[in-house]
Amino acid sequence: MKLFRQLEDLPSEFRGGAVSIGNFDGVHRGHARIVERLKQASAEAGGPAVVFTFDPHPVRLLRPQQAPPPLTWTDRKATLLAQLGVDAMLVYPTDEQFLSLTPTAFFERVVLDGLDARVVVEGPNFFFGRGRAGTVEVLEQLCASAVRRLEIVRPLRQGEDYISSSRVRELVSRGDVATARQLLTEPYRIRGMVTHGAGRGSKIGFPTANIDAIDTLLPGQGVYAGRATLGQAVWPAAINIGPNPTFGDHTLKVEAHLIEYEDSLYGQPLEVDFLARLRDIRSFDSVERLKEQLAADVQKTRTLCATK
Repeated sequence: MKLFRQLEDLPSEFRGGAVSIGNFDGVHRGHARIVERLKQASAEAGGPAVVFTFDPHPVRLLRPQQAPPPLTWTDRKATLLAQLGVDAMLVYPTDEQFLSLTPTAFFERVVLDGLDARVVVEGPNFFFGRGRAGTVEVLEQLCASAVRRLEIVRPLRQGEDYISSSRVRELVSRGDVATARQLLTEPYRIRGMVTHGAGRGSKIGFPTANIDAIDTLLPGQGVYAGRATLGQAVWPAAINIGPNPTFGDHTLKVEAHLIEYEDSLYGQPLEVDFLARLRDIRSFDSVERLKEQLAADVQKTRTLCATK
């Protein structure tokens, strides 16, 4: 898959196909359904399957105090969409001028002039243009006038609720990463840089990587089983999000113990997937009791990583 950041940079081979416009935050199973139809439509049109998304999210410019933390960063989103079969992702640099475009001007600039898309594929709750004035009904009229086809993909349910980025965000926020995984196309992932910590983990036999500069939503406090990606290598990881009350430390931290990893991680980028929440954060009456619990956490993590 190719990643572009300007409409003007788009080569001719990525024009004339099908496009889906949206944020695609988290790239969940509802997004996967849209991409599946996008691929079918692009094949019928004889062109590429293109996703048009925004950076930053429009809400961050229009209502920054209401902007939720993202579920994915741009490169991660591109990787997930590529796995679903998207040919190109255009990450448009959002600004106030772009957001002030009327629905008609937006359609002409993006769909017609920029992408020359033959088919537009969207969900039923799609809005575009200044003040979100562009509805699916408006888009239908614009497509008809321009002799372009519009495909509306019905939303996907999980249980009684629709799958959405906001629902995934709610689950991750309260630590229910296992249920969130059922909604996502891949386990929930964060990234950051490994920084120096207090070094307590090494002293008790469970060295941890302290992860800082995390730019996506942080799961709720707790101990988790997951996997850590370092370059091309993947390691089972027991992850602690929260304070270390046994040592009187009440600062929220993100620490990952990479099972059987022995080299230094300081200063390196690290990505961590969350598979399951193991337990709450709590204080232990002795370091020995804490070590026993950490050993149990590690064993549960090994088991979960072997089966998922």
